[in-house]
Amino acid sequence: MISKLARPASAALPKCRAFGTTAGDARLKNKTRVGVWFSRFQDRPGIASDVLAVCRTNNLNLTHLESKLFNYSFDGATIEFDIDGLGSDHPKIQDVVARIRALGVQADIKPAIQVPWFPLSRKEVDLCVDEVISAESGGLLAPDHPGFQDEGYRLRREKIAEIANSYRWGDGPIPKIQYTDDEIKTWGAVYERLEQNHDRWACDEFKEVLPELKKEAGYGKTQIPQLNDISEYLKTKTGFCLRPVCGLLSARDFLNALAFRTFCSTQYIRHHGNPFYTPEPDICHELIGHVPLLADAQFAEFTQKVGLASLGASDEEIVKLANIYWFTVEFGLVKSELAANDPDDSGIRAMGAGILSSFGEMEWACAGQPSEECREMGGISKNFPKLMKPKVVPFIPQVAATNAYPITTYQPQYFIGESMREIKESISDYCDSINRKFYPVFDPMTGTVNPSRHVQRLSRTSTAEMQGEKQKEFFDNLQKIYGGDASDDE
Repeated sequence: MISKLARPASAALPKCRAFGTTAGDARLKNKTRVGVWFSRFQDRPGIASDVLAVCRTNNLNLTHLESKLFNYSFDGATIEFDIDGLGSDHPKIQDVVARIRALGVQADIKPAIQVPWFPLSRKEVDLCVDEVISAESGGLLAPDHPGFQDEGYRLRREKIAEIANSYRWGDGPIPKIQYTDDEIKTWGAVYERLEQNHDRWACDEFKEVLPELKKEAGYGKTQIPQLNDISEYLKTKTGFCLRPVCGLLSARDFLNALAFRTFCSTQYIRHHGNPFYTPEPDICHELIGHVPLLADAQFAEFTQKVGLASLGASDEEIVKLANIYWFTVEFGLVKSELAANDPDDSGIRAMGAGILSSFGEMEWACAGQPSEECREMGGISKNFPKLMKPKVVPFIPQVAATNAYPITTYQPQYFIGESMREIKESISDYCDSINRKFYPVFDPMTGTVNPSRHVQRLSRTSTAEMQGEKQKEFFDNLQKIYGGDASDDE
């Protein structure tokens, strides 16, 4: 559940705590970055091969290798490589540097590359979930929340929050929540209403998974499924697992967790006074909207790819990746091959959890001609009066990465992919094109990440404030984008 890029002023963000040295920090020290310089007078055919031969003779494991002109001129060149498994103070490294210098070139050990903090394992994902917006009140309970004035509801949220806050990787099964009759009734009302629209507008992959979830994880309108049952099911399908959290995470923390195929999920449910409205993600959104497609291999792969791209990424790239996540995993559309022979079918299907968990937005996004009631319910009539139906444009990650969007109304514009595979490949290409300082190599056997370079993680920081400023800038431009007659077919 990713933090929306703007938040109410009442939702204070706790300051990031300082953490001690972890096993991951110790592992990062067992790397070395070496730079080799040689002038044009030292340059000769085979010099680079000779340098690498020294590494090969000493049985060094190189994880990164690059060469370029020295200082962007023709006065020589540089070779830079990173060694995994040995720290810079290891005698073997010192000997290798000396042997390279003996070739008549300059060689030095270079300092580690400083990058924003990121987890190296699922265990370290625990550090990501410590910084939750309004964690002390069990999540985002702003004054306009339906349950803000309900003391019993607030206490219930705090109790569920305590369970999530105390959970740590390796604790075993995720603790079960004993849901009340009112909570189950709320779940049942939402589940039944959404199920009707899923038959019509959910993507094919979503509908293929649901029967298994009913059988294996207790899905249905008469009970709220438990995170542990769902997590065990997902592990057998795509390797994803669920991790309980008590509220909204910053984009960086949430995306970082996805790199380890870990989806952070709430366990609380919306207020029973209005079961068809919630200002924040709850268990209906998580389990009905997100979980089914995490069992699809293509969807799971590009979801993790966005997460891997977020590890050690700059704040600016985090905002772009969060946008891509928003327009795919949260509010993405995909074309249906099964609708090709039906002239009355738009062929548009919901893929994003924000659509799949909202019966109103499913109609708005997927119906050829949304009803006026739907427009009013989603705030479109008020905020975008000339918009009779949403704009639907081809999914291009570079465009989605900087596209404006509202968080208090239905989306005025959606991105649609030709297929789940096409979306996966587009996202993969985008992530590979990011200019980054290192590449994270994920080991599915251990659930850990090994950076391709010798990096040093900086102190943990939050991108929430910067995201809020960026989103405000986006909002200022929304009326300019959609203020005119936006009802043309796309």
